[in-house]
Amino acid sequence: MEMSLMIDYKFQCANTTCLPFINIITSSIRNCQVACLARSQCIAATFHRSTSDCELFDNMLNQNGNMLGDVDTTSMNIIGGTRFPPEPTTANSTTATAASTTTTRTSTTTTAIPKWTMIGNMSVARGYHTASIIANETVLVAGGYNGAYLNSAELYDPSTDTRTTTANMNITRARHTASTLANGLVLVTGGQNSGGYLNSAEFYNSSTGTWAVTGNMSVAREYHTASTLSNGLVLVAGGNNSASFFNSAELYNPSTGTWTATGSMNVGRGYHTATILANGLILITGGSSGVTYLNSAELYNLTTGTWTNTGSMSVGRGYHTASILANGKVLVTGGYNGASFFNSAELYNPSTGTWSTTGSMSTTRARHIASTLANGLVLVTGGQNSGGYLNSAELYNPSTGTWTTTANMSITRAVHTASTLVNGKVLVTGGSRSSGVYLNSAELY
Repeated sequence: MEMSLMIDYKFQCANTTCLPFINIITSSIRNCQVACLARSQCIAATFHRSTSDCELFDNMLNQNGNMLGDVDTTSMNIIGGTRFPPEPTTANSTTATAASTTTTRTSTTTTAIPKWTMIGNMSVARGYHTASIIANETVLVAGGYNGAYLNSAELYDPSTDTRTTTANMNITRARHTASTLANGLVLVTGGQNSGGYLNSAEFYNSSTGTWAVTGNMSVAREYHTASTLSNGLVLVAGGNNSASFFNSAELYNPSTGTWTATGSMNVGRGYHTATILANGLILITGGSSGVTYLNSAELYNLTTGTWTNTGSMSVGRGYHTASILANGKVLVTGGYNGASFFNSAELYNPSTGTWSTTGSMSTTRARHIASTLANGLVLVTGGQNSGGYLNSAELYNPSTGTWTTTANMSITRAVHTASTLVNGKVLVTGGSRSSGVYLNSAELY
């Protein structure tokens, strides 16, 4: 499916036929696209960066020539291609004779065969790094570890399929987080380097290609989560250092460059996940308390600054993934509990606060990555299990609750990154192919 993007524009909607048929909260432009493509009546959408509001339209009456400039918005139209599953395409054949000409119309279905394509290597091998989509849909890769801690950063441009180096971070770090802010800056927090655990933070400005130090967190932490909220603040929760697994959480204000404490989680945890729900709440799942792996989950309410326990998963797990689906549910996959790797998956329903099991992956895995595609499917790549590191990939179909295997990556890898690009492709970078062996390779799905 192809969608045309109109960055910094919205539909003027001078008449009532152009009003959205639904408004939802999504964490990114990509998820707004997914929400539109998952609804058969949706033909266009507008994403508001400052509020994370995603407007879906089913009747535009040729509004493309009636656009209004707005630097806070990106609008998009469905212009071609197919939703999943593919629709028939029509071919014409003509047979001519001396007496007459006959035209025959036949209908066939064409499905692209998924594959992985190796692209240019990064300048340095790295795992435990971050990858963030920034201005002009460029991908910023920062930091990581390859036997030494890294402060280097580089950019991938999907439009030209090229890589360029950019300024180094001020501090080497791995196992940190990177969050794209409403103003386009990328905030990097915490992690670890040869000097120990970090409470420092800095941000990348894509306009200048430079990094600037900002306020420190109150606690040095790694394996934490960071979520960009609808009001522009960034919520950092949990994580660990050599002393403890934390239940503390704090908020970063980009306007002031400062951190303030907010309510603490009910349980200290690291190796967990954080997902922004359509209702604006933040769902935290699983992880480790330092003593045991957790099946508990809790919700953060930005309005009250408090945490509330919600339904527990069927099994304790860390190093798993959590993905928001177009129907608002959250898909959790795989993970590890100190003894076993999992292939199980389950769904969280925000409307009921309960979990239900869904189809299991074909392979047990942890330290993998899950990416939501434009057609609503979820692509899981790589990771590791008791048999070693993995190059396998599989797709989850929310409509059927089932998994299908897809083409393998070219290289086994865990602790890598995966970024869903606007062109619909998935960029995988770096990682580790075996213990102590790190990768500079990258590939596209």
